[in-house]
Amino acid sequence: MGEILLYVVLSMTSLFMMGFVVHMMVNGLVSAETEIFLIVAVCLTVAVVIGYMAWDVVQVRRKK
Repeated sequence: MGEILLYVVLSMTSLFMMGFVVHMMVNGLVSAETEIFLIVAVCLTVAVVIGYMAWDVVQVRRKK
């Protein structure tokens, strides 16, 4: 149970950091709407990658 909580906290932190990184990189260079679109796109991509990694961990642990 402790591992799951750790994974959730790290996943949420990673998503927050990716959104902040995009904001810091493009703030003022593009319009606010484009910035929001980029933040959403990057966060969704990272969420899919994190989901795939979690799925892979579950699959590996079931085989043991």
